[in-house]
Amino acid sequence: MALAQAKQDATEARVASLTVPRGGWSEPARQDALSRLQAMGLPHGRDEYWKYTRPDSLNSVEVPAARVLEHGEPPVFGTRDRLKIVFIDGVFDAEASDDLELEGVHIDRLAVAQDIHWAKDLYGHLEAAGQKPVPRPLAALNTAFATDGVLIHVTGRPSKPISLIYRHKSETSDAILHNVVKVDAGAEATILENGPAAARFNKCMEIDIADTGTLHHVRMQGRDHERRAVSHMFSRLGRESTYKSFTLTVNGVLTRNEQIVELTGDDAVAHVAGACLGDGDFTHDDTVFITHDAVNCESRQVFKKVLRNGATGVFQGKILVKEGAQKTDGYQISQSLLLDEDSQFLAKPELEIYADDVACSHGSTSGAIDDDSLFYLRARGVPRGEAEDLMTIAFIAEAVQEIEDETLQEEVVERVSGWLHRRRG
Repeated sequence: MALAQAKQDATEARVASLTVPRGGWSEPARQDALSRLQAMGLPHGRDEYWKYTRPDSLNSVEVPAARVLEHGEPPVFGTRDRLKIVFIDGVFDAEASDDLELEGVHIDRLAVAQDIHWAKDLYGHLEAAGQKPVPRPLAALNTAFATDGVLIHVTGRPSKPISLIYRHKSETSDAILHNVVKVDAGAEATILENGPAAARFNKCMEIDIADTGTLHHVRMQGRDHERRAVSHMFSRLGRESTYKSFTLTVNGVLTRNEQIVELTGDDAVAHVAGACLGDGDFTHDDTVFITHDAVNCESRQVFKKVLRNGATGVFQGKILVKEGAQKTDGYQISQSLLLDEDSQFLAKPELEIYADDVACSHGSTSGAIDDDSLFYLRARGVPRGEAEDLMTIAFIAEAVQEIEDETLQEEVVERVSGWLHRRRG
């Protein structure tokens, strides 16, 4: 009873501090999400999927302050031709953004979309479906209260990536953004995301990929030290479709990234990968749930975490193979590299299988830098710090290689190298 009351009190206070946007095609979905949020309550540390990560700072009415970096964030994806869409503390910045016109894609803003819109059939629907069997109340909160976001309809093959850039100028900003992506049959696009976004950031993205469609997603979560963020990505894949997502997270006080993927069409492919670099007061949580509900589908989960000075890494990953989903190929690996004895890695890998013709595996390991390999490099004249950096980059390589674009792989490695170099300095 005490737990239920605590959740109810926290939920009522949070809901009272926010306002549901009224009118337009999204209102029914928002009201439904609000009802679901009030019924389930905000997450609590005693909930099964929050036992490793305290949600208090994500739930509270008061926003924990986060200093704004004096020199801002170094340019990310800066050498790449891309369509830039910029949000500052959760508010669209038209001056900093490009024209939203691009062949092969239609882009609208959630805040100004017309009453009749294709996103009506998706907004909140994939999020609602993703609430079972695991409740995700912060995603329901997002659907109910999101103030803006982008609605991306991929109809062909855009000539350049769509780049969502989140910037942070207020020490107490509380941004709630909701993006919807629809990929038509045979269409293909790349979405890039980067930036610290806000002092506290709640982002949701719903992705519907039709038969033979393809979506590539690469995200770099900024190097600011005080960010608190939660993100949910709900993806539904049709026949022979492909979804590949990679996230690099550097620093931040608390980051929780959830990926909920449902393969509903035969021969679909879903790869979800990530790497994080944590130092000191840092908790990074990857929570992944992939459901196989079709024949001959492939999924991969590859997550690597590098932790030092008491940082904490969390991985909760599940593969659910439903009855009839024969010839499933499911692979899951989560590993951590602990650069000192104060850091910790908490892992909960899961398999739940109701078909008999499958190839599914999972594994999780944690350890320090290998002394023999380190000795080998030092014996060949490589200074200790550089040797450790090389081994760290080699450690995360399996996750980085899940990015299909090799130039993007190189940019991720450059980011990691820069972080390691600053820590040695």
